[in-house]
Amino acid sequence: MATWKLCFLSASHLVGHVIPLVPVRQWVLTLPYPLRYRCAWDARLTSEILRAFLRALFADQRRRARRILGVPRGHNGSVTFIQRFGSALNLTPHFHTLVLDGVYPGPSHDLVCFVPLPPPETEDGARVLAGTARRILRVIDRRGLDSGEDSLASDDPLLALLTAASIRSRIATGPEAGESWRRLGDRVEPLDGGQGGVESEAPIPSRCVREGGMRLHADVAVPAHDRNRLERLCRSVARPPLAIDRPQAMADERLAVRLKTRWRDGTTHIVMERHELLERLAPLIPSPRAYQVRYHGVLAPCASGRGRVVPSVTGRTASPGEVSGRPSHTSTAEVESPLGSNSVSMRHLNRHASSFEGAAESSTVAPNRDTADWRDATRPSSLRGEELVLQRRIPWAELLRRVFEVDALCSRSRFARSQGQPARCRLTRSEDAPRPGTQPCQPWQEGLLG
Repeated sequence: MATWKLCFLSASHLVGHVIPLVPVRQWVLTLPYPLRYRCAWDARLTSEILRAFLRALFADQRRRARRILGVPRGHNGSVTFIQRFGSALNLTPHFHTLVLDGVYPGPSHDLVCFVPLPPPETEDGARVLAGTARRILRVIDRRGLDSGEDSLASDDPLLALLTAASIRSRIATGPEAGESWRRLGDRVEPLDGGQGGVESEAPIPSRCVREGGMRLHADVAVPAHDRNRLERLCRSVARPPLAIDRPQAMADERLAVRLKTRWRDGTTHIVMERHELLERLAPLIPSPRAYQVRYHGVLAPCASGRGRVVPSVTGRTASPGEVSGRPSHTSTAEVESPLGSNSVSMRHLNRHASSFEGAAESSTVAPNRDTADWRDATRPSSLRGEELVLQRRIPWAELLRRVFEVDALCSRSRFARSQGQPARCRLTRSEDAPRPGTQPCQPWQEGLLG
């Protein structure tokens, strides 16, 4: 329960305080088997491989921005979750990177409106994967990993055994050591490659590239205003390796772990002894002091333009139309947001408006950034003078609504009835106005919540 709570809180923090109101695309990089074993215990190598991948990805985004949009210099941003597990509790280190699907023109300390990019093609993904492979080869040569030396086997032989067995989908200890995992399901299709059916060959979807044991997938995108979907995506990539309802006890006291999705060979469950569950979970623990969430680009903690990009003020942000007195067509990053806003200087919006919309440059000059009134002056007139508030704790009623889609304060809520409380709403303004931050039950929900 505590792990899931941290998962939900992390997703809420990213959506409300880190990721701006811009389109987001998920890029998933899967590593070949030899690198999975190395990255499982070498946190420094994992960081270098992630850095190589992001350099190739950011370079391709800037190239497409120059070629398609004419942006000479752009800045990118991303949040990466390092996942170490697969659906079958096998050890598969891979990267889930949530990338801002566009660029911020201008120098890093003087960012302007966000410019979205068109969806990448399969050729763009192949170019990113090829650039990543070249950089990874340079990392391997520089560190001398071709020698075959295994420091983990010499320092901790048992952990090395469990790690290798988990990657290969084999039983590590006991009388059946070295055998493939026991599986349940209607196996009607033959295995064609892969290790124990974990990664059997399958039709390649759009925006997915496979080469040399590596796989890159970039077909999941979230529009700028769909914050609920973005939060669900963040919860998915921040989830723990095992849900409490997936292990099921069998009649012979063994465990059957249900897979999230059925494999192509028909496998739906992985059968294991109870002590084998500990063997599967032990290699999934990351190395000490190895962060599993990384921020890069304009979202990095020390980025000079981070304060102008991330949501930081409660309320809404002035759109370019409000700033310059004309309709807004440049970006979705400066429109009304219920979860936060972006602190972007009006001088930057007005100065660069003509280069993207053909409008005349405005003469509005923002105050000096070093003064105390700079941030307040960049806010809409309706919000000036208000205290900047960062909500660090989310009420339980709001968590229930966002996670389980149950309004605990609604008069028709089943949650309130189960607690023996009177069925009524806690209204703060009037008897007909719902509480701020909640939505009243719709007629079609009465049968679900009643």
